[in-house]
Amino acid sequence: MDQDASGRLADPRPDRPTAVIFDVGRVLYDWDPRILYRRLIADDRALDAFVRNVVTTEWHFQHDAGRDFADTSAELIALHPHHADLIAAWGPRFRESIGDPIPGMHELVAELDTAGVPLFAITNFSHEFWPPFRAQEAALFDRFRDIVVSGTEKMVKPDPAIYHLALARFGLEPREAVFIDDNQANIDAAAKLGIVALHFTDAAALRPRLRDLGLVA
Repeated sequence: MDQDASGRLADPRPDRPTAVIFDVGRVLYDWDPRILYRRLIADDRALDAFVRNVVTTEWHFQHDAGRDFADTSAELIALHPHHADLIAAWGPRFRESIGDPIPGMHELVAELDTAGVPLFAITNFSHEFWPPFRAQEAALFDRFRDIVVSGTEKMVKPDPAIYHLALARFGLEPREAVFIDDNQANIDAAAKLGIVALHFTDAAALRPRLRDLGLVA
């Protein structure tokens, strides 16, 4: 595929998407509470039980929706006082639950940025935990023009409201955006709004789909 004078990939289709919106967790970086808690709980069965029954997905989702860790942890400790120290570790050590970059994805982000493709993100992430992680990973996130964080906005994917907010803030019409997420419910919600929504599995499967859209060579 040819490039224009700016080095950006040229495509004869006037209606193709021109920008890419990424999810963060499990698309750009691995994320799993077990990454943190395996350092604190030696027994595998105890670890599984703690993650399954105490620091559940539903409990953590409150942070993504904008609740403060001080409040959610106090409530959870009241229910599980014998796990108080482990629960309290979630907040100050949250970054330890974020694993390595997803293979090939940071390279793909760099390639898109170099080609002049506008990059954005919509992430379900705590308003408290996001700023230190964003600062730590500035080398990647400085490539993004804007990032909508659910905990800051107090709205979460797959609520259509967060997509409407993001599109307005990013200055995009739905047809101008490709949205990449590992969660099928988030993909379905974006697609209903007319966004080109791609369900993420790995970089190898994503690349040809972006190529078909004229966004990478």
